[in-house]
Amino acid sequence: MIIRKYTDNDRDGLVELWSESFPDNPPHNEPSKMIEAKLQVDDLIFVAEDDRRIVGACMAGYDGHRGWLYSVAVLPDQRRRGIGQSLIKSAMKALREIGCIKVNLQIRASNHEVKAFYESLGFGVEERISMGAFLE
Repeated sequence: MIIRKYTDNDRDGLVELWSESFPDNPPHNEPSKMIEAKLQVDDLIFVAEDDRRIVGACMAGYDGHRGWLYSVAVLPDQRRRGIGQSLIKSAMKALREIGCIKVNLQIRASNHEVKAFYESLGFGVEERISMGAFLE
């Protein structure tokens, strides 16, 4: 298994991975739209490839103040092999290299298994209220 940056050849595999991993995502998070929008900003999309198949992915962002991790996913049959941990470490290394000193992420409050996973990587819950607004 290798961790590397996304290329255009990864598109179908990444769309399939994110569609399977996040089946209840709202329409604005449709994978092909996310990929297009992200690549207009930067190339901080990382994929885990095993035997020429995309088995995991992570999108990162940096606004000059803090970094973010988005859409971290590993195929269900590939979990517990260290793929998610390797993806996150690669993304955090890339963020560090461009000057980022703090990384944030959001998960659903009910997702206790994922919360424990991130805690094992040094993340901690910060008491915040997450708010959003759609720009129309």
